[in-house]
Formats: sequence, C-alpha cells, structure tokens
Amino acid sequence: MAVAEHRSFRRAADLLGVTRSSLSHTVRGLEDRLSARLLHRTTRSVSLTEAGDRLLKRLAPLMTDLAAVLGDVAGEQGRPMGELRINGSEGAIRLLLRDIVPEFMARYPDVSLDLVAEGRLVDIVEQGFDAGIRLGEAVPQDMIAIRVSADIRFLAVASPDYLAAHPAPETPDELVRHQCLRQRLPSGKRYRWEFRRRGQEVAVDVPGTLTLDNLQLMLEAASDGLGIAYLPETYVHTALNEGRLVAVLEAWCPLIPGLFLYFSGSRHVPASLRAFIDIVRERSG
Repeated sequence: MAVAEHRSFRRAADLLGVTRSSLSHTVRGLEDRLSARLLHRTTRSVSLTEAGDRLLKRLAPLMTDLAAVLGDVAGEQGRPMGELRINGSEGAIRLLLRDIVPEFMARYPDVSLDLVAEGRLVDIVEQGFDAGIRLGEAVPQDMIAIRVSADIRFLAVASPDYLAAHPAPETPDELVRHQCLRQRLPSGKRYRWEFRRRGQEVAVDVPGTLTLDNLQLMLEAASDGLGIAYLPETYVHTALNEGRLVAVLEAWCPLIPGLFLYFSGSRHVPASLRAFIDIVRERSG
C-alpha cells in the first residue's frame, strides 16, 4: 500500500523505516505467493498492475477497519489513538481547521489527523477514508450525515469598477450580456450557475473568456474587475464588507444545505471518528 501510494520504493521504505532492498524483497515475496505481478517497475517509476489495483482497492477498507479496531481497544481505556482520515473540499477542510481541529487535537493528542482537500468527489470507503465532508447535496444517499455548518448560499459578485462599466443584471438571463468568470469542475465540466426565486429555477451556462478551477482565484479575479463570479457567501463575506465586491442577483440566490460530515453506516466506526463527531455536534449544537 505504501509503495502504491508513493509510487516509489525509496519513499515508501523511508516512510516505513525499512531498507529499500528489504521492502522490494517483501513485495516480491507477496507477488510470488499470489502468483501475480502487482507492480510495474522501471528505473524511474513504479505503477500498479491491474491485479495490484484490484488488491489495493480491497486492502484499503480492511486496513482501515483494522486500525479502527486497534483504536477502539485504546479508546476503551479513554485514549482514542491511531489515524483519522477525512476527505473534503478545500472550503470544508478550512472550516474544520478553524472550528473543530484545534479542540480535537487538544483533547486527543494520540490521534493523527490526515485531512485531504480536493475538488473531486471520491468514494471514501474505496479510497480508505474514515469520513468525508461536503455540501449536503453532494453527500451520497447511503451515508450517515452529521451537520457541520448552517445552510449556505452562493452569491453572484462583481467589483464596483466592473459594475460601473457594465450595469448590474436584474435577472439571471441578463448574464449573457456580461463577462462571467467560469468555473471548471474536477470532472472537467464547466459549472452551470443555479438560481431560484419564487419557485422558478434557472440554470445558466454563463458566457466568459476566463475559466478557473479554484475559488480563491475566482475571488481575486472578481475583485480585480475581470467579471462576475459565483461563489459561496463565506468566501466573499470579507470582500463585500470591505467594498471590494458587490453582490448582484441576491433575490435569486437562495439558501442550500450546508456542510455535512458523512461516513458509512455499514462499517465499523472507530473511536477516533466517534470522538470527532462528538466535537462536531458540540460545535454545531
């Protein structure tokens, strides 16, 4: 698993505290026992074979469960320990770092937190994560979800200079006459701006010659007068208060379900995750 994650025997050996030759010998022995090649090796890189990929996908949840069981034994003594892995969007991980992580680290110093921020939505079970944190609308239906934040909304925003040169749109349809800062999703598709007012829903594939895949960069581009951006209110709050940005189409920007911590109800919940959930409930309650 370490070799597959780091794509390198040297880095994996350093991580595990063993020699590179010992690790290589161990993997060779595993391949011999299975009568299957698990890794493609060249002088410059290491990659998984098809058999290696299948094995890794089955190993990840098993190893997570093993770590959870060992953590529970320690947890029964009042000391949750081990590693807790959580996957989420950049904004969601930032919220955890601000509101949850400091208290968790203070209470449970024996737990190692591995927080992975990425735009794409992953299968947390398949990828070996204990939990995920996403907007409510993105949480898979077969997961148990715990609210982390209040409902949020996305706002269409632009700089005062931009609006001085381009009159603010009064309806979403008028965005076609504006320079909009388009967002590319991790899937490669462009995000369609979604609006709702008095039961009427509108999804607009906005025009624009600038496409970005990072919310912070979109905020900066909008503040610099490059066009209208569509961003979470939490991202633009400071810029709005400081007058660097102005909200448009506010009546068309409704609240949507906020952030939720979620995990599989069909798998063992480790003591470390239960402790993390307790702090989330304390903060959100």
